[in-house]
Amino acid sequence: MIRLFARPMPFALLLIFASFIPVMMAAVRVLQIPAGWLPEDSLRLSAAPAAHWLHALAGVWFGLLGPVQFVRALRLRFGRLHRVAGRVFVLAGIVMGLSGLGLLMRVESIATPLLDIARAVFSAALIAVLLLGLRAGRTGQRGAHRAWMIRAYALGMGGATVALVMLPLYLITGEALSGLPSDLVFLAWWVIMIALGEWVIRMVSIREFRI
Repeated sequence: MIRLFARPMPFALLLIFASFIPVMMAAVRVLQIPAGWLPEDSLRLSAAPAAHWLHALAGVWFGLLGPVQFVRALRLRFGRLHRVAGRVFVLAGIVMGLSGLGLLMRVESIATPLLDIARAVFSAALIAVLLLGLRAGRTGQRGAHRAWMIRAYALGMGGATVALVMLPLYLITGEALSGLPSDLVFLAWWVIMIALGEWVIRMVSIREFRI
């Protein structure tokens, strides 16, 4: 299994698979918000349309660029493109974090306080991690730069990829989770994705696979 993900493209394809649903949903929101076509269950987000639209747009760019940035062959052959795309990735992540905090402050929550607190903490952590990664890249600390960016992707996309769990649960039980059980699954999956990011960093550091 490790050898499979040791190849740059399979690892990138894994990230693309995991982020496909949230990226597509965010892309739909980018079109729906200015057109006023939000579904009924998302109408409450109209209280902060600018933050909602920026969050969706930033999520699209963050989700699309992340897998590409982690392909080692592309970094080596197209270094300048990697740097430009990396700046867009960092900017998108910062906008995503700030707009996420804005939504938490301005939109009435339907989640438990536990999940709202986690969202605030992870949004702030995403911004901090991206800035640390940017600084490491500028000072030539390649290992630290790569590690911080892996952490950023895990933080930024971890919660969004919960559909990979929620959909199978819905198919098995026949009903969507709601309330505290839903929030606990959401938070647990987010933490698992962050832990997975740390595992990837560890594997890279001991050279069991390369990205």
